[in-house]
Amino acid sequence: MDLTVEWGQVHALLGENGAGKSTLMNVVYGLSRPDSGEIVFDGNPVSIGSPQDAIKLGIGMVHQHFMLIPPLSVAENVILGNEIATGPGIVDIRSAEAKVAELSKKYGLEVDPAARVEDLSVGLQQRVEILKALYRGARLLILDEPTAVLTPQEARGLFDIVRTLVKDGAAVIFITHKLGEVMDVADQITVMRRGKVEATTSPKESNPADLARLMVGRSVLLRVDKSEAKPGAVLLEVKGLTVYDDRHQVAVNDMSLEVRAGEILGIAGVEGNGQNELVEAIVGLRTPRSGSIILGGRDITQASTHSTLEAGLGFIPADRQRMGIVLELPIADNLVLSRFDRKPFANWIVRSFSAVREYALKLIKTFDIRAESPDQPSGSLSGGNQQKLVVAREIGTQPKVLLASQPTRGVDVGSIEFIHRRLVEERDNGMGVLLVSSELDEVLSLADRLAVVYRGRVVAMLDQKEADRDRVGLLMAGAA
Repeated sequence: MDLTVEWGQVHALLGENGAGKSTLMNVVYGLSRPDSGEIVFDGNPVSIGSPQDAIKLGIGMVHQHFMLIPPLSVAENVILGNEIATGPGIVDIRSAEAKVAELSKKYGLEVDPAARVEDLSVGLQQRVEILKALYRGARLLILDEPTAVLTPQEARGLFDIVRTLVKDGAAVIFITHKLGEVMDVADQITVMRRGKVEATTSPKESNPADLARLMVGRSVLLRVDKSEAKPGAVLLEVKGLTVYDDRHQVAVNDMSLEVRAGEILGIAGVEGNGQNELVEAIVGLRTPRSGSIILGGRDITQASTHSTLEAGLGFIPADRQRMGIVLELPIADNLVLSRFDRKPFANWIVRSFSAVREYALKLIKTFDIRAESPDQPSGSLSGGNQQKLVVAREIGTQPKVLLASQPTRGVDVGSIEFIHRRLVEERDNGMGVLLVSSELDEVLSLADRLAVVYRGRVVAMLDQKEADRDRVGLLMAGAA
């Protein structure tokens, strides 16, 4: 494939999961070697054999999953490997902090140089990654799925930073599959499909529907097509739940809600308003201070995660890499992770590898997981295919209630359409779905009822018909 990027422009690299976007940029950054072809940088043919070669040329890359050391400070992370020393083995941390503060002020990347990275939000950690690249003199910045883990507000802040960089003469390659962002921030768009360039265009010459068709190779429904819900009995009941966060502050404050069979209950709220703690309490990863959680008539308030899953809960976690899959294990093992010790996959202590493989092949086909074989490590899949793996496993267990936390985070339009359709199908088959998403559009289009949360409380419970975007937005901001 051929790609031309110009200085002073944002060039979006658009494509579905597994299209080759990240692989191509890994070649440009020296993490992978090309088998043929050449790279011309600033008018000169160059050989990039390692990230050090790329950095010397002025190429920086911010990866989808950050490469930071949590216990170190912002300044220590930024200068790591390129330290300012006052003597043998002595790092001049004050000079480093001053330089980082100067850089962050220049580019509008406000972050405290002395703060520990582990104490920062995801959005601020991303700023540290960008600062790291700029500190090393990056003129071409590659951002790999930069908004996959950001709130809409953080994403808007990132776009402002990107515009500042290109105004300064830099070039930014923006790897994404989010059509709205491409229309918002890009000057040029290259669409990739299955490792090849499908088209090069610009926001003025195209629209989201055209781009989706080029990405996936067919027309994609950009809205959720579903019939009216027919809710049945209450399957999950949360009553007067109070949960503390890691700092022993109230995160979920006397919250009550119900999920019924055959409906999708969506939770709308700006991230950090107790959604994560609510999810962890329901799954059994965090002990509530008070209140109760009833699943299918069984009290699971103090139950372990294993017992909760046994009771009929399916769980799609927000962070697929930390909580959803074991990266080193094969795809087949990950697909039976919650029931590898039960029939038909095992008979007492003897595992049936043929049954596991057969089941994996079926799910790979049903959920269109792009993989060469069920035996390849799950970590070798693209981010979106890892997400499909998690969704396939959880829906495959046929739970009473599916707790879907950010189910489409970091996946392309074709996969989003597929996951949404599957959630609606499971709803129509009588499953209860509790949807937690930071994408307001997703909640508004998928949910049959909406619980708007603010500071750990449900401030409004709305039917889909009365859930107006502006009204929900105001409620999310605390203007009840």
